[in-house]
Amino acid sequence: MGRPFGVPVYVAPSWFVVAALITWVFGDQIDRVLPELGAARYLVSLFFAVAFYASVLVHELAHTLAALRFKLPVRRIQLQFFGGVSEIEKETETPGREFVLAFVGPLLSLVLAGVFYLSLHAVEPGTVPGVLLGGLMISNLIVAAFNLLPGLPLDGGRMLRAVVWKITGKPMSGTVAAAWVGRALAVLVLVGLPLLTRTGLLGNSTDDISGFETVTDALLAAILAAIIWTGAGNSLRMARLREHLPELRARALTRRAIPVEPVTPLSEALRRANEAGARALVVVDATGEPTGIVREAAIAAVPQHRRPWVAVSTLAQDLTDGMRVPAELTGQPLLDHLRASPATEYLVVEDTGEIYGVLATTDVERAFVRAMARPST
Repeated sequence: MGRPFGVPVYVAPSWFVVAALITWVFGDQIDRVLPELGAARYLVSLFFAVAFYASVLVHELAHTLAALRFKLPVRRIQLQFFGGVSEIEKETETPGREFVLAFVGPLLSLVLAGVFYLSLHAVEPGTVPGVLLGGLMISNLIVAAFNLLPGLPLDGGRMLRAVVWKITGKPMSGTVAAAWVGRALAVLVLVGLPLLTRTGLLGNSTDDISGFETVTDALLAAILAAIIWTGAGNSLRMARLREHLPELRARALTRRAIPVEPVTPLSEALRRANEAGARALVVVDATGEPTGIVREAAIAAVPQHRRPWVAVSTLAQDLTDGMRVPAELTGQPLLDHLRASPATEYLVVEDTGEIYGVLATTDVERAFVRAMARPST
């Protein structure tokens, strides 16, 4: 939809479903206040849906600007089912910054609610502008209040995480605490939201509640609870991932490799590798410069009796700049490098350009799974 501050904004397909739902529900609300509008109430309601999500975008832009201020890269902003998300690629370095980054979103929603409240005094009550401004004021208050709930993945959960992080000195402790509070909130939403509606504690009339509205409220509560529960679980997994990322070292995961000339028969190359205790083959030219990596999957696909007649060059993948991995890469930089240049094997090189070995993505995946399976500290 655009690139404010250089960050792309996307609208997920689920947004159109929510926009249609808001148009339908808010249109019925408008009909009670302005029955003379007739079918035009749905055009007004559609405008409200767009304006509401514009408010959500402002909320997310607040997070984005704070992240950019802290020099944290933002991949994108996405408007989707029940709100939006700013995809910030790195974690903040201090609990104070984490708190500020989380708080600015609800703060902007509160500011917007105040702006719409003040604007109400400039229009006549019972008019289309009055209904729209009132609806936007209330919706932004709800967005702010909901996001301030102290459980991940909500902004209030990130604020709680920052507080626990500050007290304990451990970001993982903050994540665990905020994630479990988030799961408790999911259960409360699942059970409590339909009860609040049925008992009229939200200020609604209980006289006209139909069976359809009861089912709708229960479905809405279930969706919200599932989103919160899933988000809390994802936050835990991502925290565990970041905690164990430093354990991924290119040098430690690299297979020893031997250089072979392009015309070398596969059987001869494997014999040399076995003698040297190597597990990978690198094709080099006459000057010793590496030109390709013999793929492990390609070797396995060649029958034993054919290997003396197959040259290694026919099984090699040509080297590209992205397939050269510095031996000192670790953690997130290593994963970023592999993600930027997808391949099955990479040539690991020293700073001098000397061949250190071959890094297989299968080895990285296994090491990652082992690291994630270990308990957090």
